[in-house]
Amino acid sequence: MLDHLKEAFLEETRELLGQLEESLLELESDSSDEGLISKTFRILHTIKGSAGMFDYDEISRFTHDIENVFDLIRNGKIKADNHIITLTLRARDQIEKLLNNDGSSCSEETSEIVESFRKILLGFNEAGLPEKVKTCIVSEAVEESRTEDYLIKFKPSEGILKNGTNPLLLINELRDLGECYPCMLTNQIPPLETLEPEKCYLSWNIFLRTSRGIDSVKDVFIFVEDECELKVEVIEETGTPVGLNDCSREILDILSENSPNITRELKKLLSEKAKLPKTEKAALPANLKTEKCSDTGNAKSIKVGSEKLDYLVNLVGELVTVQARLSQISAQKNDPELILISEEVERLTCELRDNALNIRMVPIRSTFNRFKRLVRDLSQELGKKIDLFTEGEDTELDKNVIDKLNDPLVHLIRNSIDHGIEASDTRIACGKNETGSVTLSAGYAGSSVIIRITDDGAGLNREAIRKKAVEKGIITKESSLSDKELYNLIFAPGFSTAEKVSSISGRGVGMDVVKKTIESLRGNIEITSESGKGTTITLKLPLTLAIIEGLLVKISDEYFIIPLSAVEECIEMHRSEIQNENGMHLVKVRGELVPFIPLRERFNITGQSMEIEQVVITSNDGNKSSANSSKIGFVVDSVIGEHQTVIKSLGKFYKDADGFSGATILGDGTLALILDIPTLIKREEEMEKKLFQNR
Repeated sequence: MLDHLKEAFLEETRELLGQLEESLLELESDSSDEGLISKTFRILHTIKGSAGMFDYDEISRFTHDIENVFDLIRNGKIKADNHIITLTLRARDQIEKLLNNDGSSCSEETSEIVESFRKILLGFNEAGLPEKVKTCIVSEAVEESRTEDYLIKFKPSEGILKNGTNPLLLINELRDLGECYPCMLTNQIPPLETLEPEKCYLSWNIFLRTSRGIDSVKDVFIFVEDECELKVEVIEETGTPVGLNDCSREILDILSENSPNITRELKKLLSEKAKLPKTEKAALPANLKTEKCSDTGNAKSIKVGSEKLDYLVNLVGELVTVQARLSQISAQKNDPELILISEEVERLTCELRDNALNIRMVPIRSTFNRFKRLVRDLSQELGKKIDLFTEGEDTELDKNVIDKLNDPLVHLIRNSIDHGIEASDTRIACGKNETGSVTLSAGYAGSSVIIRITDDGAGLNREAIRKKAVEKGIITKESSLSDKELYNLIFAPGFSTAEKVSSISGRGVGMDVVKKTIESLRGNIEITSESGKGTTITLKLPLTLAIIEGLLVKISDEYFIIPLSAVEECIEMHRSEIQNENGMHLVKVRGELVPFIPLRERFNITGQSMEIEQVVITSNDGNKSSANSSKIGFVVDSVIGEHQTVIKSLGKFYKDADGFSGATILGDGTLALILDIPTLIKREEEMEKKLFQNR
């Protein structure tokens, strides 16, 4: 149970760190935004409280120092300048390191950051109270605020102990704010024979006198506000010169009723050195202001582990396969009642499939937000002024796709900043704005998602790319290449046009890995560039990796699936229509010669090819709407039709199987291999290149 709670703590804290980074970067643009300041403070407070609850004491102490500085910012004592933002971002990274090290200290850097925050506190305190400030007691360093009295009614939910929350720690935190007198209510404790040890039956009425303000009181309970009934009642002054006012008398009555042994100190505090007159208990007066911080209610969302979602999707995939088999059998038997049941099962299966896949879909916003920090840090390191703009952050993508997309996007953005965006003086000389821009955008295109990384830099240098490609022997001096073919050369292993190696780029390691990663996600990558105006890199990715729409084809007795997103059309081809040019197989389609791959020959499938075969025409670059998209055909014996394909891994024994991205099981139990179109095309191009060289 404790391990489960610890995992939940780690996951939630990492989410909070992501939110903290986002808030700090927004705060850098508008340091006066009170909403952002309060949000940042509450995130820090939540991290501190939850870390202390799970014995991550180093994180709790470390975060407390940062929280104190933001308490000053929240109260308008100091300004959230660039120095504080940068320092807090470093602290955020350090907290993440501490989490990864299971809370153990990262020594020197941690101490350095702590000292930097304490210097800020010392700088604020002009009179100088070093000992008190070093112990991070902000109330000692700031001006004394007006003292107010509060009645706090705190009733935890019965299940609060199960998530590791200790109510006593919260009360102790209230003690740090001022004079605190808690009274425990025991009237909800059941008889011993029905008492459950794991449940909390206690509640508290707490009197608190503090100068820290109501926000500080609320912040104590911020981590458990959804799991308790909480009211913070501010007791206003009535101007009574001597003795208790009616409100203070009522507070004492409430506390004394539930705790007969209430301390003299509280009586003394409330009576203000006067005798306490006896009065009848009355209803709470109108000058008792009540603010309800939270209330128990039905949760609108729940957190579920990704492994559970993956298991659900796998089960739905199995159900889709069984449903296909049921449909096939019902069609063979031609039984109206069985067909009716089959159609109903098919409808329910489709709805279940769509809902299961939608559960695993998450907005790409969190991934995009992560790059704001990257652009900020790199622009400072390189001495360039760069703004990051994002579009389509609400576009949803399968979580498994997003998880694998982070590293390729990081590399592409780093390249845009280092190679693409010019220095400010160069931009001004070219008539551009001194601040460069990188735009990340996402949007839907049918069953795919299009992600673009666009910069307004210098664009790709065609001559530099050609020169480097000739040096490496990738092309010859006489080679005539289109812009698209030339730009694709940068995906070759070890290819780089950088004149010197830096800590950011220049080693030629990465772009080939980017392409392999995108293709492993069944996507493709395309580059367009205009000299002096910038470069756009376009990624086309499937919405999900679990189930795809495919085209089922057959060669002899073997079945194959071609992803439907790559298919343009299907045509018939007679043997007499085949043309050969320099060893390439070509077929004429509406006056255009299209190369094709004879799959029977490539897969060494025995048997005689048919007199009339089917050619499935696909788009090589995945952009079927583009006029410049290259086409290539795949020759099969017959095209059976569209097929809802549940993708299954080939397993470790077939991990090196070239040209296949997975397999699926058909309705009758037959296995069908899913073709990896980009790999098959690449392999064909390599064969043609070797054939040409041998000549």
